[in-house]
Amino acid sequence: MSTPPQQPPSAPQQPPSTPQSPTTPPQQQPPQPTGYPYPGPQSPAPQQANPYATQPGYGYPPPAPAGPPPGTGNAAGRAVLWAAVGALVASAAWAAGLFLTGGFGHGADLRGYQAPANLCSGADYSSFKEEYPADDSSPTKNTLKDPALDESYCSLSLKKTGSSYTDAYLTMQVDLHRKTDPGPEFTATWKNYGDSHTDYDVSPVQGIGDEAYLVTEDTSSGSTTSGSRYATLAVRDGWTTYTMSYSAYFSSYDSDTNPPTLDAVTSWLKTDTKSTLEQLKG
Repeated sequence: MSTPPQQPPSAPQQPPSTPQSPTTPPQQQPPQPTGYPYPGPQSPAPQQANPYATQPGYGYPPPAPAGPPPGTGNAAGRAVLWAAVGALVASAAWAAGLFLTGGFGHGADLRGYQAPANLCSGADYSSFKEEYPADDSSPTKNTLKDPALDESYCSLSLKKTGSSYTDAYLTMQVDLHRKTDPGPEFTATWKNYGDSHTDYDVSPVQGIGDEAYLVTEDTSSGSTTSGSRYATLAVRDGWTTYTMSYSAYFSSYDSDTNPPTLDAVTSWLKTDTKSTLEQLKG
């Protein structure tokens, strides 16, 4: 019996490859099974990340450190610098303001006036001497010297010849405002004096200083046995103010039966105030 011819061994069958999904790219095919004598078609090797790109010390310098947070480092230095500049500018503005308003003793518009130590002898009230010739032996006087204000004050008792008691009073005061302009307050006080005090008449006076006001009151109604007469002339010249006031009070016990009229008194105030302002200039 003859031996049938041997068939050459057949090559092992390769497992069918996994069909590709229409949406799966070729480089992402799953790996082929191993263990067969003849491997199937090789898949491309997966791409590996560059180990030098992310780890320091392999030829690439480490990433630069992050800058300082806001408000530190250079930013803080600049903030301090600008704060110092701002303080310097503010100080300069403050100094300029003081200079313009007379805060350093400069800029005060005093017009050359002085406040004497004794205004009783430094002021002129000669217009009243004919009516009241007797001298006051002990007048009241005082002064104030301050970087903000120089002030001199005098109060006199006026007596007629033969009078045992005071027949009238005369007061004078000069103020040199060295720090602030007294203009607005002066105007508010004297221009509106009749509004804040009843029974007083106020009228502006021209030709004396920058502004002047005459304030008067007469409650005697022509009688010399009761009532009073009062007059004040207030003057502002620059930052210097001057007031001169007259007052007389009548009663049945007074020896003065013929006091001066209010018109006469206001005329004397104007004359003597002009003369005094000239004398007070250095």
